[in-house]
Amino acid sequence: MKLKFKSGRHAPSFVLLMLAEEPAYGGLLLEKFEKRVPYNRMDSAATYRVLKELEKCGAIESYWDTPLSGRPKKWYRITAYGWDLLEEFKEDIYQSLRGLEFFLEMYRDIKKERREP
Repeated sequence: MKLKFKSGRHAPSFVLLMLAEEPAYGGLLLEKFEKRVPYNRMDSAATYRVLKELEKCGAIESYWDTPLSGRPKKWYRITAYGWDLLEEFKEDIYQSLRGLEFFLEMYRDIKKERREP
């Protein structure tokens, strides 16, 4: 099943990016988002919703780690399809970035023109 994602919505891309670096469980992903992602908007509900969606479409797979002490943790890792999807997300982000750069350039030009009599 293919993942349906909306252009400009990047939560799945950030989850896949972190899992491409190394496997992680939900709480660890949340910590990484807080520490590393500027202007992070991922909360636990969004993170687990995205994990469920990515697992359902086959972009990630999960496994359980049951330590001798402590609670079991559900870990996630990226699949081959997940790597393909990450490449698609990269292209979408590049397109968004180009659009944002255009906006900023045009805004600077307009501001400059307005200052000159």
